[in-house]
Amino acid sequence: MKEHGLWAESFRRIKKDRLAVSGGILVIILFLCSCFAPMIAPYDPGEINVKEVISPPSLKHLMGTDQLGRDVLSRVIWGSRISLKVGFIAVGIAVLIGMILGAVSGYYGGWVDSLVMRFVDIMLCFPTFFLILAVIAFLEPDIWNIMVVIGLTGWMGVARLVRAEFMSLREREFVLAAKALGSSNMRIIFIQILPNALAPVLVSATLGVSGAILTESALSFLGIGVQPPIPSWGNILSAGKDNIDIAWWLSLYPGLAILITVLAYNLLGEGIRDALDPRLKI
Repeated sequence: MKEHGLWAESFRRIKKDRLAVSGGILVIILFLCSCFAPMIAPYDPGEINVKEVISPPSLKHLMGTDQLGRDVLSRVIWGSRISLKVGFIAVGIAVLIGMILGAVSGYYGGWVDSLVMRFVDIMLCFPTFFLILAVIAFLEPDIWNIMVVIGLTGWMGVARLVRAEFMSLREREFVLAAKALGSSNMRIIFIQILPNALAPVLVSATLGVSGAILTESALSFLGIGVQPPIPSWGNILSAGKDNIDIAWWLSLYPGLAILITVLAYNLLGEGIRDALDPRLKI
């Protein structure tokens, strides 16, 4: 019987998971929409048309228009670029920090491990969203500031996952062999052990994207995230709440975009987690 590698076997298991495949397809569609927004969007998202203020959905404007006559469909499509950019970059920052601190903590152990883990415990004591609110209050509400702040407050889970993986791998034969050959600690950490500890990081990153998108949407909804006229699902939703009694579409469609995106990443992340779980292997 032909043996499968970890990633090949995991991919085979994901393909059998209909929910994970559905989530992956949705993620690809959303990614393509954000990449090709200038070609897909039927109108300029910032184009004001006073003659079509708060128009309901029609063949001309499939998702209606807002209080300035702007096409909601175009703004939702362009908003996907902001939301996905925040998700990927913020999670990238969090994963980078978490991998470095978790790797150092798990490999060296001792006082290094205690110091890093106590710092993680301190960070976990603060409610993440309120910590982000406090930091943003002192900074200009800019898209880059938001991405950096979300990344700097979301690395603790990754650090713990990587630390646990390193503690289980650091006494393996291939690590002992690398030490016997005189490999430096940095080479052992980043070349020998880290590639074997990426499975839980991949799951955490996939699930983290949806969390970052929700956080950005919440910040924009509160008016301290992405600022108009730049379209973001959060600020489109915020603008819609003032007219929800006469223009339901202003809140429905950006809300659905957030729901579908978060659901897609969660389905994909859960599928990856199940595929990489050795206890589920046959």
